[in-house]
Amino acid sequence: MSATLISAKPHGLALMLGWRRVLLACGLAVGLWRLLIFGCPPASELGIHVLAIGLGAMLAFGLIEQWPRRLPAWLARWVLQVLGVAVAIPLATLAAFAWLPNAEGQPFWDVEHLRGCFTAINVAGLLVGPWVALGALVRQKEAFARHQALTFDLARSELERQALEARLHLLQAQVAPHFLFNTLANVQALVDAGSPQAPAVLRALTAYLRAAVPRLHEASTTLGQELDLAQAYLELMHMRMPDRLSYALHVDESARVLMCPPITLLTLVENAVRHGIDPAEDGGRIDIEVRRHDARCLLRVCDTGVGLRAANHGLGTGLWNLRERLRLVFAGQASLAVTELPPHGVCAELDLPAGTAST
Repeated sequence: MSATLISAKPHGLALMLGWRRVLLACGLAVGLWRLLIFGCPPASELGIHVLAIGLGAMLAFGLIEQWPRRLPAWLARWVLQVLGVAVAIPLATLAAFAWLPNAEGQPFWDVEHLRGCFTAINVAGLLVGPWVALGALVRQKEAFARHQALTFDLARSELERQALEARLHLLQAQVAPHFLFNTLANVQALVDAGSPQAPAVLRALTAYLRAAVPRLHEASTTLGQELDLAQAYLELMHMRMPDRLSYALHVDESARVLMCPPITLLTLVENAVRHGIDPAEDGGRIDIEVRRHDARCLLRVCDTGVGLRAANHGLGTGLWNLRERLRLVFAGQASLAVTELPPHGVCAELDLPAGTAST
């Protein structure tokens, strides 16, 4: 999944005539015009003139913001923008008074009160305009800094997500050869021993792998599918050692729809067979229990095999891999505990969030 982290910044007229800028320029112009009326009553006739002056200063601010594209290193663009507004105000005032009609119908320089208003507007504009421009630049810089911080946060989150997904996919890819080699080793043992059950086990294994292998590459599966796979695996192992392995499932049916990473339950079952039942001279029993309680789901796989101390070669890479996958998928909200059962045996207990949608 890809995401656009940096939105395109407006430019050209879209930037110069942004609705926020137009509203600000018009609002300040109207406010200044209303103040001028108290000191210069004829200014009440010059509302359009003041609006034109405000828009002219705004256009100058926006024009210098984009042009020239490159400035000397010693000249900051914000300084040029403030100076541009200071120059644009008297020029815009002159243009507005010279070109826009007035109530007297004469050039403004021939009418005394218009000359006074011209001077008052220039002075007020020069006192207010550059400071407004400077304030706008400060807010613009703050907004840009917030935007950059948000962009960096989004980029970092995206990279972290991609790294987690890559690691999870790597771990899931490692499950496939680990599981296949262990299962094929069991079939090889039957063939080497000349067991008449070898062809039947091989056929069952082939059918089982057709269903199981595609799920190794899925992001999530349901506990119901996991239970079916685990039961099929145990049936294969029972065919291999019918006198040494027995098993039972105790399942809360409401938990079958819950989501979990693929090959989660099967990893625990395979570990119990490989490190518990197989090394035991008399074999043993495996009990699978699945219980749902409120927002949690408890999976327990217990065996009566040789136990942790007898399995001095360790419990294999399967549990380590499973712990890593659970940590990545559930972000620390899942736990896996492995304890020894007296007088001998091991119990692996997995506590998961009870979610019905893929994590």
